Amino acid sequence: MNEEEFVLLSDIHDYSICPRRWALRTLENESGENWRTIDGTNMHLRVHDAKQTEKRGDIIIMRALKVCSHSLCITGECDAVEMHRDKNGVEIIGYEGKYLPFPIEYKRGVEPQNNCDRRQLCAQAMCLEEMLLCHIECGALFYGEMHRRVNVNFTDELREEVRQTLKEIFSLLRVKNVPKPVVNSFCDQCALKDICLPALEKKQNVRGYLQKYLGEN
Repeated sequence: MNEEEFVLLSDIHDYSICPRRWALRTLENESGENWRTIDGTNMHLRVHDAKQTEKRGDIIIMRALKVCSHSLCITGECDAVEMHRDKNGVEIIGYEGKYLPFPIEYKRGVEPQNNCDRRQLCAQAMCLEEMLLCHIECGALFYGEMHRRVNVNFTDELREEVRQTLKEIFSLLRVKNVPKPVVNSFCDQCALKDICLPALEKKQNVRGYLQKYLGEN
């Protein structure tokens, strides 16, 4: 597969939240914004603003680091990667010693109930492992509303979730099929709610839905 056909790391996150929303954006080029998406974009811009590498003691901090995996066919950017000095790590040009990567992903809200954020972060680690020929055990998610980090262990189960998610994404890309809506707690926050119309899924039929909202008997 050519790199132009690779999916983005963010696709793993978006698909894990809602396959239909991902498909509307990716397959039908639908777009939408609300205050949550704007706030999240601004947060990432602040994180990516300082693209220089800095060193704090035994930790090297790299921002907006571009990564990819040819085995998984994914590409994207890590918000930040802390390189922790470790004898079992890898060498970095321009620095003495060896270092192990510790990826960090920034999110504007609070920790979700599903694994969407963890899958995206784990996929970043899997890219770094392939690029640097090392093993990464953990990383962290920073939540803006919580103002704290949540450590994430990259277990075999989480890695398999990443692979399965990518398998489903590539399957939909081949058939170009938009899944039916599945109503969940995220729907009211979604910027594509008015396009997706998840409420229709709760109705017995379209005629009944129109009758109710048009005042017909």
